[in-house]
Amino acid sequence: MKGKLILEDGSVFYGTLVGDSTAVGEVVFNTGMTGYQEILTDPSYCGQIVALTYPLIGNYGVADLFQQSRKSFVRGFIISELCEEPSNYQCENTLIQYLTENEIPCIYGVDTRAITRRIRSNGTMKGVIVPEDVSEEVIKKYFDLVPAMKEVQEVTTPEVYVMENSGPHIVVMDFGIKRNILNSLHNLGCKLTVLPADATSEEILKLNPDGIFLSNGPGDPKDVPYAIETIKELIGKKPIFGICLGHQLIALALGADTYKMKFGHRGSNQPVKNLLTGRVHITSQNHGYAVEESSLENIDVLITHRSVNDNTVEGMRHKKLPVFSVQYHPEASPGPDDNTYLFDEFMALLPKGV
Repeated sequence: MKGKLILEDGSVFYGTLVGDSTAVGEVVFNTGMTGYQEILTDPSYCGQIVALTYPLIGNYGVADLFQQSRKSFVRGFIISELCEEPSNYQCENTLIQYLTENEIPCIYGVDTRAITRRIRSNGTMKGVIVPEDVSEEVIKKYFDLVPAMKEVQEVTTPEVYVMENSGPHIVVMDFGIKRNILNSLHNLGCKLTVLPADATSEEILKLNPDGIFLSNGPGDPKDVPYAIETIKELIGKKPIFGICLGHQLIALALGADTYKMKFGHRGSNQPVKNLLTGRVHITSQNHGYAVEESSLENIDVLITHRSVNDNTVEGMRHKKLPVFSVQYHPEASPGPDDNTYLFDEFMALLPKGV
């Protein structure tokens, strides 16, 4: 079926739909050459329609091994060329079958680079994917009826669960955590107790963990004030490591500020400079908000990492307390192992560190 993507600024892009479903959400782009299934199942994309800049998608199929959460939370997918005959020894299914079975709205045969250029120029904006013959009146209703999102509540674990192990006990606050992050900590020997995003400091401290991990997640960090208050009460009580949304929540809990970026950082090729070592690491990122650097001036933290592309804050560390965070994903493998040292640094802060 023929379809179209309409952006908030009125621009229209035509293509072919997978099925006949519609999608409404914030349109963003990802510059990674691989990892489309990880993108589809990364909870940080909740509420968003994702355009992939790499032209050929689906060429290695899909497999459960690459699944990052219990389901896909994206609102829609935009592809230039959709490969229907994948070739890979790990392939269990085609991407088009995966999209169909999981009812993920997708439009392909679209000029994704033109879409990317428009977003880079005008900033992230809302968009809708609809069949080609849908009227302007109906499209306007889609834009007008975009609901207020509560992304973190949608993606967090509905119940507490434990990943047993013999090493240090880590409490994970799940704001939309990826499977690979849990595996990275578990492979280091950690016992993990994963709690919903609205867990209180009393509930966390009652478990007497050796450390606390604050996960990635979708949306504006200011939309989860309950988590900010919880983190305020935890700082100084236990070692804390945060990534992505967790990084932003630590900043807010310390009294700093965050802001919405023009089009964000999304891709597996983002260069970040470690200011403590002088090394530049290639990182995987997915965020549309950042920590406002000027708001850190009177707070007892050290900026440890910066984006090479736009100089935004990519990491920080408290000068006195065992609290640190980064804005990117150390568990992802664009390096492929450049950034796993951050997990080792977290382990070294723990009373039972290895």
